[in-house]
Amino acid sequence: MTFIYAGLDKLTDSAFMKDSGSGSIGDLMRTVRDSSAIPALVDLAVKNPVGFGYAIAFGELAVGIGTLVGLFTRLAALGGALISLSLWMTVSWATEPYYYGNDLAYLMAWLPLVLAGAPVWSLDAVLRSRRRQRAGGYGY
Repeated sequence: MTFIYAGLDKLTDSAFMKDSGSGSIGDLMRTVRDSSAIPALVDLAVKNPVGFGYAIAFGELAVGIGTLVGLFTRLAALGGALISLSLWMTVSWATEPYYYGNDLAYLMAWLPLVLAGAPVWSLDAVLRSRRRQRAGGYGY
């Protein structure tokens, strides 16, 4: 749910999706550039901050919805882990103390879903069961 909220918040915040100005993605990227662990990644975002903002927002929505309903769960979780990793290495890298930056915790939280997926109570499980039934196997 956090990723869904984060994506919707970005898309509905008129100040965020701008090249510059208070609260804009452009100013945020320029502010964190020198303190990030990977300034080159921030430089890519600064070239087109609005495009980067939309990519992050739609990525967060896809990850959140995919995880919530359990559709392509491993892929969604991998996307969530990559978003969390990139945000940790750029935006929250210089946060002190480090545990105030929640991106590292989110990265670790995605890993079980990347490894195990959503074996039950998910659309992935329903689809897997249907494939097995069509193949003549058991729907466990």
